[in-house]
Amino acid sequence: MAPSAPSFPTADVELMQAFDFQLRPRIVFGEGVITQLGALVRQHNAQRVLMVSDHGVVSAGHFDAGRRALEASGVEVHAFHDFGENPTTDMVQAGVEAARRVQPELLVGLGGGSSMDCCKGINFVYSCGGTMHDYRGVGKATADMLPMIAVPTTAGTGSEAQSFALISDAETHVKMACGDPRAACRVALLDPVLTVTQPPQVTALTGIDAISHAVETYVTKPRNAMSLTFSRRAFSLLAAGFPNVLKNPQDIEARSQMQVGACLAGLAIETSMLGAAHAVANPLTARFDITHGQAVGIMLPHVVRLNGSRHADWYAQLLSEHAPDVEPHSAPERLADLLTHFLTLAGLKDRLSDLAIAADAIDDLSADAASQWTGTFNPIVLDPDNIAELYRSAFAGHGQPRQSS
Repeated sequence: MAPSAPSFPTADVELMQAFDFQLRPRIVFGEGVITQLGALVRQHNAQRVLMVSDHGVVSAGHFDAGRRALEASGVEVHAFHDFGENPTTDMVQAGVEAARRVQPELLVGLGGGSSMDCCKGINFVYSCGGTMHDYRGVGKATADMLPMIAVPTTAGTGSEAQSFALISDAETHVKMACGDPRAACRVALLDPVLTVTQPPQVTALTGIDAISHAVETYVTKPRNAMSLTFSRRAFSLLAAGFPNVLKNPQDIEARSQMQVGACLAGLAIETSMLGAAHAVANPLTARFDITHGQAVGIMLPHVVRLNGSRHADWYAQLLSEHAPDVEPHSAPERLADLLTHFLTLAGLKDRLSDLAIAADAIDDLSADAASQWTGTFNPIVLDPDNIAELYRSAFAGHGQPRQSS
């Protein structure tokens, strides 16, 4: 008797929806590639650059490393440092004024997500005029923008791979997503050595953020053949690298896994967007100044349980490289437990009640979350009841959020 043909899951076949994707940044990865920065700028026929780096990056010596690489190639370097975590519209405007004085031919965002987002924000307003508020949404750029090179010193946001800048309104503190294909970086320069100097807390928070991107992009409504490829490989790299980089911060291989994983997750965001975890995390940051990685880390396991009530097989696929023995019916809980374990390893809180947030804040948080753009991409429609249940579950640290009817 002839052996029967092997059978394969057919779920992915049903997901072959249309997509429009272009790999915009050239991605250069390797130990020590920061030394190539000057040559890469020269390839864009630029001789004068504005390098955007926060003060922490300057203190770590990375700004000087980038400056030396640029000056060795004869590039004139100017700097902008006057911004902080979660760059605001006012900070962007200060950077625009600096750019107008310098008149750069190319921008370099060297640092974490804040540096790269601030640099992109400066590019929007400097190149197209107006204010940052004019570019909230997608496709609002009115002119070609300066070429930009991103040099991430953390492994978290994946901003180097995206055409979006996240900028907070200086008055309301609401995060505005401002995206346009013309805002995409020309080059993403990934040097894992630059991430070694991160304080342990930054490694933890940015790592959780990157993991959340891989998990969320795998199940969003716009998920497609391209984003699934990036999300799944990103999760595999991040899940392998995160425990090791926490245990041994000098482990360059683990640092490399985290940096490439974060970049791949950023590429997934570019074509599939994010979901409910970011929608419910952002109000925690805006109202209570909870660091984004901590906020999304607390909320993500509960969102996985919610979405897993209908899409358990998707989470089994996502876990296939990390946990090949997982059964679809148990995949959501297994993934939620793994994510909570990562929080514990990182020394982060896994319950909202541990963050001095009162339970009576749920109504206000839920109202804020309902208006978040990322929530519209969640595979289960968010409503006032299931949003509030996500917060209630996160206060207790466990639970099964109610799926939408």
